[in-house]
Amino acid sequence: MLLYPAIKDLLNQVPSRYMLVNMVASRARKLSSEAEVSGEPLNEKAVSLAINEVASGALRIEGLNEEP
Repeated sequence: MLLYPAIKDLLNQVPSRYMLVNMVASRARKLSSEAEVSGEPLNEKAVSLAINEVASGALRIEGLNEEP
């Protein structure tokens, strides 16, 4: 099975696999919920959309690189 984007590329955006899984799952649930409320079907699976958002840099961790 070929995975695109590769995990190593996704981990360049997120510091750990655990955080990556949590981010993607949370965003996928939100996308599914929004699609259900609006009544519009998703063109791709919600998890795929969330992974693509992480890969493109559109989905980031709040406060990760901010100074205290």
